Amino acid sequence: MRLIDQDEVRERLTYEVAIPIVRAAMIALSSGQTRQHLRSIIPLADGRMFGIMPGALGERGAFGAKLISIFPENFALGQPSHQGVVILFDPDSGAPICVAHAGEVTAIRTAAASAVATGALARPEARRLAILGYGEQAETHLRALRHVRPIDHVTVWGRSPERAGAFAARMAAETGLPVVASVEVESAVAQADIICTVSGAQEPILKGVWVAPGTHLNLVGSSRPGPVEVDEDLVAACRFIADSREGVLAQGAEFLNARASGRVRDDHVVGEIGQVLSGAIAGRQSVEQITAYKSLGHIVQDLASVQALLSGRA
Repeated sequence: MRLIDQDEVRERLTYEVAIPIVRAAMIALSSGQTRQHLRSIIPLADGRMFGIMPGALGERGAFGAKLISIFPENFALGQPSHQGVVILFDPDSGAPICVAHAGEVTAIRTAAASAVATGALARPEARRLAILGYGEQAETHLRALRHVRPIDHVTVWGRSPERAGAFAARMAAETGLPVVASVEVESAVAQADIICTVSGAQEPILKGVWVAPGTHLNLVGSSRPGPVEVDEDLVAACRFIADSREGVLAQGAEFLNARASGRVRDDHVVGEIGQVLSGAIAGRQSVEQITAYKSLGHIVQDLASVQALLSGRA
């Protein structure tokens, strides 16, 4: 059995490699070529969780699962909040053939998926990025989105101004871009063309009234019913695209809240990003339209990424 550790994932699963892998996986998902169940999340003590995500890359493709723990307090300790393994099985023999570091795969493929969505939905000239949150996904999203849009200015907001400032300084040094910390969400997003919400917020931090026409949003931080990052006004105002429509209708907290209050119906989720990528549905319909990609994360992204690592394509 092949073991692919964190360092090897980070070295080989670059964004140049991961973005096209995730793009193909999402097209396959939306065209019915993959097999999967909704994730199961087991609540643990103190806000911790254990997630199980099974799937298969087609009837005769590689199959497996991601087993992952989410310990939010780890971030303050300098440790990953998401830890676990992706297990891949051989479709011919049924034998387990690979175990990969799930935390690193998740960090990279999630940002790669947002880059895929941004490439499909953001205005071509979009170049000002706002990031709400300063954790691992904030770093990976900044790195990934530079591959699909000419980002030339970044603002970041987080609950701790000190940590937001430290993030801004670190990423400015890494990227050479002007990365500026903002003390208010409203000012952070005021001139943004692209907004990524990658926080651990339990209640809305981003209001629809603050988002300018033509903005593209990647809604990433909440991956289960309950915690929400944006308000119902913003959900209702968006052209709302899912990674998985089935997943968002069952587990997309922002959409579920807006539906429960009567602001939207199920048809507000107009489709999946894979359908946009294949041309089955339209993405952005006008310069002024606000587009939103709701990311829950999907097992096909993990399996495709690990399969590429195992086969040498990454």
